[in-house]
Amino acid sequence: MAETLGMLCDKLTIVKLKEYHTDDAARLESLAKQSSQLQQEIDDFVAQSIAGLIPIEKLTFAANKVFKKEGNEVAEAKGNIGALFYQLSEVNCKLWHEVEKGYDIENVPMDQKDKLIKQLAVLNLERNNCIDAIDLTFKELILSSK
Repeated sequence: MAETLGMLCDKLTIVKLKEYHTDDAARLESLAKQSSQLQQEIDDFVAQSIAGLIPIEKLTFAANKVFKKEGNEVAEAKGNIGALFYQLSEVNCKLWHEVEKGYDIENVPMDQKDKLIKQLAVLNLERNNCIDAIDLTFKELILSSK
């Protein structure tokens, strides 16, 4: 399994956003299957981690983003797994709406394009911080339970 808990949580929030933004019955059916599969993968990942079947070093896969920190303030991801998952879903909602603006970039006023691009970059950094924080928090929980 190449995924981490944070990556699986990220995928699940994106599936939920897709469900929310469509009325197409066939697409909703497909998304419901994806949602169910991801929930099962999350349950399996947690159970296998607790059982020691997933090596500790595979519980994290840090994004290690390289970016200019000055002028690119990114919200800190903090809290327990539930709070981090909530923060991830919130960031993905914001990211979804900013990406939607980008799909219509030719109609974004020129003086707002730089702001849009910057916002996309910062939200993506925050998204990766949330994923990494979920992974690290989960890893710490597993280690502390041994």
